[in-house]
Amino acid sequence: MNPESTLNQLKEASPEGKLPSSYGVYFKNTLVALCHALEDHILQTCSIEPEGKPLVLVTFQQGKWYLQEAERYEEIAQCSSHIMIGAVPDSGLSKHPTSKLENVSLVNLETTDSLVNEWNLIILAPTYTAMVLCHELSEDEYLPHGKPTVDIERKFYGLWTFDRNLVAKAAEILTERCRPYNPGLADTIQKQHQAIINTEGMPPTDMSDVVSRIVSYLQTTQEQMIAINRQTRELWELEGQALRVSRNLNANKLQAFLRMAQKVDEQDETNPIASLQVAALSETLGQMLDLPTLKLRRLRLAGLLFRVGLVSAPKEVFTKTPNELDDKSLNFWQEKSVLGAQLLAAMPELAPVTNIIAHHLEYWDGSGKPDGLREEEIPIESRILGLVSYFQELTQPRGRRAALTLGDALKICSDRSGTYFDPTLVETLSNVIRLTEMGLMELPERPRQLPNVWLEEAISAKTSVH
Repeated sequence: MNPESTLNQLKEASPEGKLPSSYGVYFKNTLVALCHALEDHILQTCSIEPEGKPLVLVTFQQGKWYLQEAERYEEIAQCSSHIMIGAVPDSGLSKHPTSKLENVSLVNLETTDSLVNEWNLIILAPTYTAMVLCHELSEDEYLPHGKPTVDIERKFYGLWTFDRNLVAKAAEILTERCRPYNPGLADTIQKQHQAIINTEGMPPTDMSDVVSRIVSYLQTTQEQMIAINRQTRELWELEGQALRVSRNLNANKLQAFLRMAQKVDEQDETNPIASLQVAALSETLGQMLDLPTLKLRRLRLAGLLFRVGLVSAPKEVFTKTPNELDDKSLNFWQEKSVLGAQLLAAMPELAPVTNIIAHHLEYWDGSGKPDGLREEEIPIESRILGLVSYFQELTQPRGRRAALTLGDALKICSDRSGTYFDPTLVETLSNVIRLTEMGLMELPERPRQLPNVWLEEAISAKTSVH
């Protein structure tokens, strides 16, 4: 990564020199999908948040890339307070009508400026912030095969985040890097930047829809790239390229889902690391039952993602017990706990994990949802996840109910053995709790292998099932 890059300057300015866990290597088409998802949010909230129009800072590398998006940016300009675009002055950039709009400012980058190797989209609004920050690999980093001849195979170091402090800092860095070209514009952008950051009294925007859109766009991008490659490459070339691209895109789609699951935990103030604990205890039960490694991995991931359907849940879902919820909220809890699997269906590669989550509310006696499966018809991983998630919920405070002790929570689960839960699994859970109470083992609070996308704040949280 170029030492002068915006990415590197952001890293140096960040606490302990750390970048978000989304930092990695991205294909160009992945970046297009990410940027379009963030840009679409501007367009879709234009009429909803007229008083909160964002400041948008963009670098397009070459003018021709801007020309491909110019008409789209004409619409974005109508919904933005100001747009600053940096690019090399070629391909008629300054002549396009969008570039002449009053709130669109161009920065004609010199070809020797390292900014020409960057692809950045920074959005600052009073109610939300978002950015995609990237720097293309150098010629040496593309070795041994060299820079690709196919545009969609170009690679970038990059990250995407909604973190307000990081986005604000990146905007500050990019503005200063453009100052030598136009000091007056830099002053204007800086003032608008500060005005937005200092805005108070406006509720934050829920970004879960944006995350969902990112997943959808990444899936579409993956399908398009494979289709294009099928038309332009021999079969043996296709397999190698499609595999590389697919792995990259799948990693980003999974990251989006994990972030969504994190958001659910963050909304649940009395149970903020539920997914971590459920994943960990599910994994422990699976190990005691000697499940194969592949099933353990799927069970662990299902534990991390099982609440993803609650991403847009009303607050009362997290502050009341099921008995205290009105019919609308109770139905939301029940339906979203199952229908989260439909959201995960956007990533076919997760089908086995999705199936685990889809059936974790099935009951041993056949009275559960969604299909009324009974006993051995229910996947073993789903039976484990259903029992553990129920147990873990009981050990945390909820509404007017205080957190139950491990023993009391286990008794309630045991009372439902043979009706809600598989008796063998209840017995296995009993053994774990018995060993814990005897001090012979500790109840795990996080799975053995945790995706690095999970925020460190969640990992280090002191809340436990004890």
